[in-house]
Amino acid sequence: MNAERPEKAAPDTEEDAQTPDAKPEQEPRQEGDAGPNDPDAILAELQAKADENWERYLRASAEIENVRKRAGRDVENAHKFALERFGKELLAVKDTLEMGLSVEGASAEALLEGSNATLKLLGSTLERFGIVEVDPAGEPFDPEFHEAISMQPSDDVEPGSVVTVVQKGYTLNGRLLRPAMVIVAAE
Repeated sequence: MNAERPEKAAPDTEEDAQTPDAKPEQEPRQEGDAGPNDPDAILAELQAKADENWERYLRASAEIENVRKRAGRDVENAHKFALERFGKELLAVKDTLEMGLSVEGASAEALLEGSNATLKLLGSTLERFGIVEVDPAGEPFDPEFHEAISMQPSDDVEPGSVVTVVQKGYTLNGRLLRPAMVIVAAE
């Protein structure tokens, strides 16, 4: 069922050429006349669009490079100065220690009282920056936050619980900074 299309025959007369299928003849172009199908005009238009897109590309590339450099400087500064506020707060603790040590003829009780006040100041400074003490005395042993250094029998706490804290641990915003070193009750 392959039907071939009949080829159109060329019109024999002018009358046949004026059928609706035939295109009217175009007027001859004069020099300098740029019609809608003029290849030079189309080429110039496309070249203008290409130039415009190239300029957009160059600007976008430059902007991306500037953003990349700016982000790199911001990250570098964040690394350099991340501890700036924390350092300023610790200076108050250092100043307090120096003042305590510079007092001549202070009694042992006054030095102890000053040391306790300085320790309290250091603890509050650490807490302001999200550093929290892990002191698990009497709590069940948690290997995520505690490091067992030995086991000993105990009647005071349940087996598997912390008997003694040898060194306190610390977390930074919920993330373990240093585990607490503990002695765990044996079964």
